[in-house]
Amino acid sequence: MFDHLDTTQTVRELDALRAALGERKITFHGSSYGTLLGAQYAETYPRRVRAMVLESVMDHSVATTRDFLRSEAATEKDSFDEFVKWCEGAEELHGRDIRTVWQGLLARAGRGELEDPETPGTALSSPDLVNKIAFRNFYQADYAGLATAIAGLDRSKPLPASPTSIAQLPSATPVFCSDWHLPVRDYEEYASLVAMMNATAPDLPHLLPIQMTAACLGSPTANPQHHLDTNTAPPTWCPARCTTPPPATRGRFRWPGSVTRGLVHGGRRERLPHRPRRPTTG
Repeated sequence: MFDHLDTTQTVRELDALRAALGERKITFHGSSYGTLLGAQYAETYPRRVRAMVLESVMDHSVATTRDFLRSEAATEKDSFDEFVKWCEGAEELHGRDIRTVWQGLLARAGRGELEDPETPGTALSSPDLVNKIAFRNFYQADYAGLATAIAGLDRSKPLPASPTSIAQLPSATPVFCSDWHLPVRDYEEYASLVAMMNATAPDLPHLLPIQMTAACLGSPTANPQHHLDTNTAPPTWCPARCTTPPPATRGRFRWPGSVTRGLVHGGRRERLPHRPRRPTTG
């Protein structure tokens, strides 16, 4: 089954669904990882798409592990910065220094003293604080929910210090492994990638993409990164955001432009370098 989890397989399944419905063309809307499906469907079957909206685009031509992880960290930093600004006019946490409150929660989680609101009596780890609490609310664009969660955690009584464990990776991790070739040579490179992400997004250590990258080391990549190539693309809109992103985050917001250029202007289909993976060691 693992050999049939990549997005090119889902492209074929989507086209089978189109045919079963008797539709000559489809209109496609994809968000986040779904944009990879839309872009590759349009690349494979360009004359079978009426129009597409690809929202929060994944750019499958990002060549290196470092560039991919830097872009992901910059995106989350931008989300956290926007959340801090939003809190200035919100009732929850009004007048508080949000970054100081958040760093205090990270410290408590690191000591195993922060109670998991979903499983009372057990400690919430720092990675789960970042990914289950912050990242999940960013993904849902729920700043109010995040503010409420942070306020509740801040008011909670500390647990006795204890070891913590992190939640399992998302069930879609094998799909990610099948679509992304993100090699890491050794522990030294892995540590430098972690340090780079922490420097890019200092409020959000332990982000999920670095965990998934590590989990995928050594697994086969059936659908590695490549530049999109189609000369007959459908009308495509790739919304990113309405304001100009700050310099530190502009790499991530080049992704919609890269995908649009690949779909609209076509070009030579170029497989990016595919080197055998080696697991991290340390």
